[in-house]
Amino acid sequence: MVRTEISLFLVNAPGELGKLTTLLSEAGINIDALTIQDASEYVQELFRARGKSLKRVAPAASYGSMKKDSADYALIRLLVDNTDQAIDRLSHQGYVFDIMPVIALEIENKPGTLAGMAQKFGEEGININYVYGSALPNGKKSLFVFCPEDIELAADIFKD
Repeated sequence: MVRTEISLFLVNAPGELGKLTTLLSEAGINIDALTIQDASEYVQELFRARGKSLKRVAPAASYGSMKKDSADYALIRLLVDNTDQAIDRLSHQGYVFDIMPVIALEIENKPGTLAGMAQKFGEEGININYVYGSALPNGKKSLFVFCPEDIELAADIFKD
């Protein structure tokens, strides 16, 4: 199922995640999925990717400065049950964020299920930019969020 993911940079300091999640919970917004990474990893990966393609959008010195500055932030990606309301709340509180379509799939929590899905993406020639997910131990279902390069084709493949 195609869902809208919210990505934002959050100050990498104690209490900031609590402020964000409280803002959402006070509005009755449930978080269905969330991943957090140190933003410096994101910038480092961007630098490596640009270096491989030799298509830089900024000089190397700028990437060094971005890397240093980005250690102060975390990159958060989340799915919520009311995206429009979440966007409204985030906007009013001054958060800087982006939205993008992703594929969120509830799958069986057993060995090989994720492997089969990943293979299906590959067979269809769809690159996965990133994925995150989780399940409770001994739970019957897992939720995995995929960010494929071709969202429309991926949505077609997994519409059932």
